[in-house]
Amino acid sequence: IKSMLFGFLLVFLGLALPGSQGKVIPRCDLVKILCQHGFEDFWGKTITDWICMVKHESSYNTKAFHDNGVSRDYGIFQINSQYWCEDGKTHGSKNVCHISCSNDNNEDDIQCAKNISVQRRQKKILLLTGGGGGGGRQWMRSCIW
Repeated sequence: IKSMLFGFLLVFLGLALPGSQGKVIPRCDLVKILCQHGFEDFWGKTITDWICMVKHESSYNTKAFHDNGVSRDYGIFQINSQYWCEDGKTHGSKNVCHISCSNDNNEDDIQCAKNISVQRRQKKILLLTGGGGGGGRQWMRSCIW
């Protein structure tokens, strides 16, 4: 009975705290946002490529989160805390994009994703999530990247 009550309490708290859930951006809205921010043919990638990556990495959820052990990936682009953003938890974070990982500001996430793309192309190494060493890369099997 105690475990049932505890489970009920967890479900109730999850429903009562919608701010922690983040916002799921509808696909069509995200297409418009990415177009407005110049993602079409940005460094040779189409909006379709970006949408595919976002779908597989975060399911369009602005509060998507993945714990990699020593670092974490945040937001719709799953920006990594070891290299690209500051979360206050990752020791030695480089914070190359000079942004907070956990704010709900999509504008700075968009600029950071573009910055990551530029650096990835210039250095010819994989730097999107996990900084090149880890993180979920399921999208690479499904998306042309």
